[in-house]
Amino acid sequence: MISCSVGNDGIDASSEPEKIVPSKLTLEVDKQGENSEYINGDGSGLVTFTVTAENAKTYGLKVDSETEIKNTSGVFKYVFTDNGTSEYLISVFAYSSTGNEASTFKKVLVYVSDNELQLKWSDDFNIDGAPDSSKWGFDTGNGCPNLCGWGNGEKQYYTNRSDNVIVEDGVLKIIAKKENYQGASYTSARLLTKDKYEFTYGRVDVRAKLPSGQGTWPAIWMLGANIDEVGWPKCGEIDIMEHWGHNPTIVSSATHTPACSGGCQGTKVGETNINDYATAFHIYSLEWTKDDLKFLIDGDVKYNYQPANKDSNTWPYNAPQFLTLNVALGGNWFTIDENFSEAVMEIDYIKVYQ
Repeated sequence: MISCSVGNDGIDASSEPEKIVPSKLTLEVDKQGENSEYINGDGSGLVTFTVTAENAKTYGLKVDSETEIKNTSGVFKYVFTDNGTSEYLISVFAYSSTGNEASTFKKVLVYVSDNELQLKWSDDFNIDGAPDSSKWGFDTGNGCPNLCGWGNGEKQYYTNRSDNVIVEDGVLKIIAKKENYQGASYTSARLLTKDKYEFTYGRVDVRAKLPSGQGTWPAIWMLGANIDEVGWPKCGEIDIMEHWGHNPTIVSSATHTPACSGGCQGTKVGETNINDYATAFHIYSLEWTKDDLKFLIDGDVKYNYQPANKDSNTWPYNAPQFLTLNVALGGNWFTIDENFSEAVMEIDYIKVYQ
């Protein structure tokens, strides 16, 4: 025998579906690049909303009065496009299998950049005398005992004397010269922003006139700020400009990583012919993003480093680097002109944009 229960209104209670109502609804907001400096995001406008609830089958998200977006995962990636910092009303919903819902809302501030690069650091070398000590430090000596000749067989002794480095007439001058000093036959200077200014991603512009002469080796380059912890080349090196006096019209750009140092199989070195490198100023630039490195001269892209597979061996360029300026003399694979006496690299300005 089968019995049925009938309510006071005469309707069979067993025929009514059970209502399932979502509970414990939560909303998490993750603004890309959010940190103590950029509390409203890094300017990309990308925000990830994560909605969770018990007994939920689908979820919905609504930004201000826009059309509701629905999915079954509860994870919504949304890109805001209004420039500046704006407040948005975010409403979220959880729906059960019986169509019942729960909802909540939250007001969210999001920053969207206008994508124009802003000048973050610079030196125009407008004050005569020694380089600004708040911006520049020095490597001195010859690298011994751990790295004699700085690992390349270089012959100079680096100093911080005004004989080798000085700001005058609106330019920084790095002066390599032939003289007996501390057991070496040549002197020069190497400046760096390590522990003073380090950055990740951006554009670097350096307006420079290069020295000439067999044996000169000027460079404008960068090293990973973690070099003392991980060593070279794990820290990554970015050579914005290198020039060798024995190959006078060729200006080079290169990268150094654990996978490849300079020109390796599958990775060429950017080389450009510049005949007036020593008589005219040119702007040597780097555009550094999370995707690639572009090297430019006077605004024209000359070389692009963009490995297909990015890992710690091919792409150590996701951490801060510092700037280095120097003029070396001699190396393991070339000699110095016996009549060499002095050569100067002049830097008109350095600007970093982000």
